[in-house]
Amino acid sequence: MNPYEKLLARKRKWTPVQTEAGPVYEGAEETIFRALALRHMELPVGDFITDALATDVPPLARELLISNVRDEENHDVALGYIANAYGVDVQAEKEALALQQAWISHPDHTITKAMVAERAIFFVLLPFFRAVGDSGMRTVSADISRDEQIHVACNSLVCKEMGLDISPSLDKLRKATINWVMQPLAYNNPDRKLSKKFWLNQSDNLMYQGKAPELSFTKAARMPAFFEHSNVNLPQYA
Repeated sequence: MNPYEKLLARKRKWTPVQTEAGPVYEGAEETIFRALALRHMELPVGDFITDALATDVPPLARELLISNVRDEENHDVALGYIANAYGVDVQAEKEALALQQAWISHPDHTITKAMVAERAIFFVLLPFFRAVGDSGMRTVSADISRDEQIHVACNSLVCKEMGLDISPSLDKLRKATINWVMQPLAYNNPDRKLSKKFWLNQSDNLMYQGKAPELSFTKAARMPAFFEHSNVNLPQYA
C-alpha cells in the first residue's frame, strides 16, 4: 500500500447527530462562540481540496482527497448541530464570515491553505472544545480530530510532492485568525484552559514544528459514556 492508501484505510465512518446543550467551562463562553463561528471554514476547506483536484495533484492522492471533501461536509453538519444546541453570537458569526472570505481570496495554492487551516487552526480549536466544551462538543471534536489527522497527513504529503511552500502572508492570516478566536481570554491566565497565550503558542507549535505536546492533556478530557448521557449526545458509528 502507498501512503495515501494507508491513510484511507485508517478512516472510520461516523454520522453526526443533533446534540443537547450542556454546561461548559466557566469563563470560556464567549470564546466558544467564536470557535463555533469558525465552522464556516469547514466547507471552504473542502472547496480548497476540490479546486486542488483540478490541478496536477499526485494521482495516487485523488481518492483520498475526494474522501476528505466528504469528511468536511460531515464536519460542517456536526458543528452545525453543536451551534444549534449551544446557540450563536451574531457578531462572531459576521466576523468569522469575513475571515472566511480572507482565506478564500488568499492567493496561496488551495491545498496549502487547507493544510494550514487544518494543522494550525482546527487542531487548536478541537482540543479547545475538548478542554472547555460540553459533552456534545467533546464527542464531536474527538471524531473530527480523527478525520483531521488523516487530512493533515495527506495534505502535507501532497504539498511536499508538489513543492508547495507556505507564504508569509498566509502565516500572517493564520495568526490573525487564531488571535481573533482567542481574543476574549486573558493573555496570561494561570488556568491554561483560559489562557490566550497558551492557545496561541499551540497554533505556532503546530505551524512551525508540526506538533504541540502541551495539548496532550486534552486526550484525558472526560468523554461521555453511553450510560451517562442521552443518546442524542452520542454519534452513530458504522
